[in-house]
Amino acid sequence: MNDFRYVSGFLKKHIWKYVFGIMLLMIIDALQLITPLLIGNFTDALKTGTLDAPTILKLIVYILAIAIGVAIGRYGWRMTIVTTAKKLEYWLRNTVFEHLEKMSLNYFNHHKTGDLMAHCTNDISSIRNAFGGGVIMLVDALFMGLMTIAIMMVRIDLKLTLIALIPMPLIAFFIIILGKKVRQRFKEVQEAFSDLTDVAQENFSGVRIIKSFVQEAPSLKHFNEKNQNNFNKNIKLAKLFGMVNPMVGFIAMLSTLIAMIYGGGLVIDGAISIGDFVAFLTYVGMLAWPMMALGFVYNQLQRGQVSLRRINTILDTPPEIFDEDVIDALNESFALRPKLEVKDMTFTYPGSESPVLKNISFNLGEGETLAIVGKTGSGKTTLVNLLLKLYQVPDGTILIGDQDINRIPVKKLRHMMGYVPQDNFLFSKTVLYNVGFGTEGINETEGTKYTKIAQIHSEIKEFPKGYATELGERGVNMSGGQKQRVSIARALSKKPEIIILDDSLSAVDTKTEESILTHLKETLVDTTSILIAHRISTIKHASQIIVLEDGEIVERGRHEELLSKDGIYADMYRKQLLEEKISEA
Repeated sequence: MNDFRYVSGFLKKHIWKYVFGIMLLMIIDALQLITPLLIGNFTDALKTGTLDAPTILKLIVYILAIAIGVAIGRYGWRMTIVTTAKKLEYWLRNTVFEHLEKMSLNYFNHHKTGDLMAHCTNDISSIRNAFGGGVIMLVDALFMGLMTIAIMMVRIDLKLTLIALIPMPLIAFFIIILGKKVRQRFKEVQEAFSDLTDVAQENFSGVRIIKSFVQEAPSLKHFNEKNQNNFNKNIKLAKLFGMVNPMVGFIAMLSTLIAMIYGGGLVIDGAISIGDFVAFLTYVGMLAWPMMALGFVYNQLQRGQVSLRRINTILDTPPEIFDEDVIDALNESFALRPKLEVKDMTFTYPGSESPVLKNISFNLGEGETLAIVGKTGSGKTTLVNLLLKLYQVPDGTILIGDQDINRIPVKKLRHMMGYVPQDNFLFSKTVLYNVGFGTEGINETEGTKYTKIAQIHSEIKEFPKGYATELGERGVNMSGGQKQRVSIARALSKKPEIIILDDSLSAVDTKTEESILTHLKETLVDTTSILIAHRISTIKHASQIIVLEDGEIVERGRHEELLSKDGIYADMYRKQLLEEKISEA
């Protein structure tokens, strides 16, 4: 399994930055290895009485020069390796987000928001740490360790070095033994964090429901359970590394102890000078860092590998909705006629066995209005989602402008349509931003044109900053009716050829609804319209009306025709008339 298949292109593009940074890192490590030799020479000169002022000055200059060179070099490799790792994090986060934007609604129905947020934050940060600090520590530990050992062998004493390094293989042993446990426990940590994030996001989004039902205590209890699980998983991982790092440090101390006992004997016997012995002890002390770094780098690389595999799982999932076998002629400049035909369409949600729509057929000409009514769960919104191609549509079942919807580029298809959903989602931006969301560079004058049609302009002007007023999350500082009307203005600002209103007037009063419909009728003379509504008053002037029940069309016709049939539609109409009379009484 190639864990690097998605990041390999980025790494190839930036390979020379890594090469330069690694070479600079090795040069700095080599400079640091000179200092113990200088200290050893200083010690020998001090013992033999040959130390004089010029020699001391020369040593001071050398050590200062090395220190300055190391400081500059460290800045250099940090600005190459660490910066490149940050760029990888930036690129990978954009890549994952872009991929998620291509996914169908079905994907988000089966993947929790908190889990996806954890992937885009924690996992990508772990990958950045692996390609940044992990690479630095790996190169530093290996080069510094090998060079130190080589100098100890060649410059001081081979036998002393080999004896002092006897405990070293124990490090590799511990790393191999604990490897699988580290991967498994870190995977559990990431999953626990995903669950915690999901619960937090869900509770924040539903805070009004939690408060209105006085469920603060149960919500807190549920959050605490997830938080405790996250804490426990992290503690298990910390215990593992809490055992590894002291063990590595203990092994380093064993090497120092062996060097002191055996090396001290060599000094007494005159086999090595006291200066060489001081330099050797310094090198053994310097080996402690590479040995410790192996534990740290193993930690980071394991975390990075686990996170990279989790990200790969997302990127491996192909979008269900994509342009395949589209007609090249249907480019941005080609004008599709806004007429619609649905032919014997049956649709089943992915993973489900029962169809939610069965044998749906109708024709809608240019500038005509189709109204869809039916009970909750009858398939009205599903039909709209298919017209927007938010789910994969069966071939040959939906035609727009005489072209199969699957042969039309998705971007062009959705540019043609203005959509006002049941859930009127507004962004935490200005009112003007939300009105012109589907239109690039809309100004207040243009926005006003559409808000007046939607009967919301005067209310917007009463806000503290008018169209520049910042909305809260999901437009929380607007009423349901205001959000609906801003959503209508947003759809109109696209100047769509086909507009879909999915029960988009349910939160406004009858008088406002009538005014909006009148203005819409005047504005959308040449626009093909699809209205989903529960109020008969909203749709009674439609060119044709279809009644859905259990995913099937059970009645169709104009308002008067359906009333004369005395069926489901007529029954709905009578009940609504009765409700209106009761409310007026």
